[in-house]
Amino acid sequence: MTEEPTGPAPVVEHDEPRRRYVLRIGPDEVGELGYSVAADRVVLEHTRVDEGRQEKGLGSQLVRYALDDVRGAGRRVVPQCPFVRAYVERNPQYADLVD
Repeated sequence: MTEEPTGPAPVVEHDEPRRRYVLRIGPDEVGELGYSVAADRVVLEHTRVDEGRQEKGLGSQLVRYALDDVRGAGRRVVPQCPFVRAYVERNPQYADLVD
């Protein structure tokens, strides 16, 4: 039986002053999703996850948090980032947010 590596769980935080969502594992910042705001729309511009941590679902976790946060704020989304667009296409429960 192989054991999964243990360590701190990924956490997403909203860094509103810098207009980004940040993904951290322990003290390390391993990803971010930058955005801009235009009226009641949030333009999700670019998603980045450290190269060594890609393909582990971290980008999806980051996007899901951002979309849920935008929904909670009563705003709409403009998915400029191709990764965000693809995520919304795969997860139709977020289609109502897209402007």
